[in-house]
Amino acid sequence: MTHSETLVLDGGAVADRIREGLAPRIARLKERGVVPCLATVLVGDDPASATYVRMKGNACKRLGIASIRVELPAATTTEELVAAIRGLNGDAAVHGILLQHPVPPHIDERAAFEAIAAQKDVDGVTTLGYARTAFGLADFPCCTPAAIMAILAHYELPVSGRHAVVIGRSPILGKPVSAMLLNADATVTTCHSRTADLPAIVRLADIVVAAVGKPKFVRGDWIKPGAVVLDAGYNPGNVGDVDYAACAAHASAITPVPAGVGPVTIATLLKHTVDAAEKFGA
Repeated sequence: MTHSETLVLDGGAVADRIREGLAPRIARLKERGVVPCLATVLVGDDPASATYVRMKGNACKRLGIASIRVELPAATTTEELVAAIRGLNGDAAVHGILLQHPVPPHIDERAAFEAIAAQKDVDGVTTLGYARTAFGLADFPCCTPAAIMAILAHYELPVSGRHAVVIGRSPILGKPVSAMLLNADATVTTCHSRTADLPAIVRLADIVVAAVGKPKFVRGDWIKPGAVVLDAGYNPGNVGDVDYAACAAHASAITPVPAGVGPVTIATLLKHTVDAAEKFGA
């Protein structure tokens, strides 16, 4: 498989399709007097996180979704953050709450995630959200895993019966995408920093999901000819977790970084916010 024959999985096209489906639903909600609203909570001044929050706010504005930005100083305590989230839980005008990850290290991130009300957990970050994802019952699965599944579906790439290797086991990416692939009848191997002979395992994969947070971590010679490669990483300098050129030379299909998984993740977040407004809005 040469690079020129590799299908580039354009996240922008998938995101456009999702947004097109949302516009009439938002219009119908507004006719009922309900304006879908996403609240983003940002703690501290991490520049990448600030950029992500701004992008999400701009995406809301373009579709006519209201957005509230809650910005808290880096010195915020776990208790103060939980109180802020509970305040949003009690605001009937807010349909979705997104706590931007990561939070400063002194904060108990899990406690903060757990404070998000289930009906407003539009990024599937609570333990209940993860459990419902594992059972295939989630209203709002984690947005990046859901985006990966949306890309596979959009391009009609087969999952059932395929061997998927997920590199990474975070509770908001590696673990839930492993569950979603398993629910779609893939055979799933979840790898991590303690995995022995990782390259040998990746070479068995029909589908590779890279979610490890290390630039160009996945090498070209790890990729089985014809495998599908989904890069969920985003590192400084617009670099993913996959060595793109080297992996594309072997893959049948691959997501670029940027313009791959990222745009679909944001579109999925907007979709979940609209879903929540329809299901739980006044």
